[in-house]
Amino acid sequence: MPTPLLAAAAAAAGPTRLDPLELFLAADIVVQAVMIGLILASIWTWTIIVSFSLRTGRLESRSRDYEAEFWETRDREATLTKQQRREIPSARIAAAGLEEWRKSVSGGKIDADAARQRIAAAMESQVAFEADELAGRLGFLASTGSVAPFVGLFGTVWGIMNSFFQIGAQQSASLAVVAPGIAEALFATAIGLFAAIPAVIAYNRFSNKVNQYEARLQRFADRVHAGLSRELDKA
Repeated sequence: MPTPLLAAAAAAAGPTRLDPLELFLAADIVVQAVMIGLILASIWTWTIIVSFSLRTGRLESRSRDYEAEFWETRDREATLTKQQRREIPSARIAAAGLEEWRKSVSGGKIDADAARQRIAAAMESQVAFEADELAGRLGFLASTGSVAPFVGLFGTVWGIMNSFFQIGAQQSASLAVVAPGIAEALFATAIGLFAAIPAVIAYNRFSNKVNQYEARLQRFADRVHAGLSRELDKA
């Protein structure tokens, strides 16, 4: 059985581990606002990470299947009329090239060189559009990775300033006075790093993935352009 003296000593010693909830509840209102903002940013960051991973996997699978079907079939116009093709970047790129090709060959005399340039420009523009649309949310990851540590640092500075105010108010510089405020302040920095680190890693990885996907779409566009160029020579 613990004696009353030991129990009192244990109570005076304080908690033996950090409790994030207690640190949050005991923090100044400004530090709490910083923590809430960083937590929301972290939640949105992970939402983007998960949704982007699922989306890129789905797009790569659909594009791979469509491209295989596109090169196997002879009736390529039919492959562009199906409803489900609207969600496939490769299909939209091929449609842009074929639409420009149809306009070029329907006007009587054909300027093959000019038609090739227009077809290439139409598909390149669509490739850039598809890459920009895919990378649309990555800007938030870059902003979070850059700004979150400084936002957390602001909360830390504010908390330390509050600790110094407590020193002046209580006229005591003991650890019992300053330690809680400093711990709460440093917790804000920890949350900032927790939000920033995954955002930076995800942004770098996803940016590389977008570049690779854009390069793949460009290769597909180049093959379509080569095929349409041969059709222009026959026209």
